[in-house]
Amino acid sequence: MNWIKKTLRFGEKIKRIIKKRASKEEIANSDWTSCCKGPILKKDLEDNLWVCPSCNKHHRISPRQRFDVIFGKNNYEVLKTPIPQDDPLNWSDSKSYKDRLKAARKKTGMNCGMMVINTNIHNVKITAIASDFDFVGGSIGAAEGEAFLYGIQHAIENEQPFVVFTSGGGMRMMESLISLSQMTRTTLAINELKKHNLPYIVVLTDPTAGGITASYAMLGDIHLAEPGALIAFAGARVIQGTVREELPEDFQKSEYVEKTGFVDLIVERKDLREKLGSLLSILLKKNSAINSSENETSEDSRTLTKAAS
Repeated sequence: MNWIKKTLRFGEKIKRIIKKRASKEEIANSDWTSCCKGPILKKDLEDNLWVCPSCNKHHRISPRQRFDVIFGKNNYEVLKTPIPQDDPLNWSDSKSYKDRLKAARKKTGMNCGMMVINTNIHNVKITAIASDFDFVGGSIGAAEGEAFLYGIQHAIENEQPFVVFTSGGGMRMMESLISLSQMTRTTLAINELKKHNLPYIVVLTDPTAGGITASYAMLGDIHLAEPGALIAFAGARVIQGTVREELPEDFQKSEYVEKTGFVDLIVERKDLREKLGSLLSILLKKNSAINSSENETSEDSRTLTKAAS
């Protein structure tokens, strides 16, 4: 063996050692993460609401972190949602589905990929739900469908608006048609909410894709989105291969989706609380300016009626 081969083999050995030492778990448990300018302390990122101060990238966060940011710590009640049977199809690929669920629950501290809460914002009581991308990629299975329906039912029974924070890659393949049926179930649930004249607001976060985009993510009365969020159905490469055209550089980013009319407004994380509060006040006619305007309109109409008579 010549010296070149020996050097190459030695280099590969070093790479294997580095990879082994820097495992995903160790990286996840470290005090550091990375962004545009390299390493950044997680504490510094957290102090800035998990938004990079240099490039304004809105990093992915868990439901608890999101609720803490928007509604305030300890200012919400987590609702216990039904959990159907695990692994109804006895799915197994490189590892069993049951093992994947165990790992996801250990990693996130959640029983399923969605968390439902009862809270308030600007003195408006609401029901809210958020997905955790760390729970099997934020995909939707039977348990997540049950959580969504439970949240809608809670909103209807308590006459509250329903706010959903989307995240995930779509339906969960390990549950096949059981998973796909959640698209229909969530759509029907949203229709029931709207029959009761309760607002349904969607906040699109990174990433929102697949069957999530094709169902409850695009049925809101108002659609907000965080900056730079991926919002898509099929992947960009699939679309480009189908249409055989070059796609815009920002294709499927929230800014592009806003231009095409699928998003009403892009709101930075630090402004979401105020924006949601204002929108809910308007939709529920709890805004003082709206109430005074309505009173003036009704007085004017009464004056016109009297004059006509």
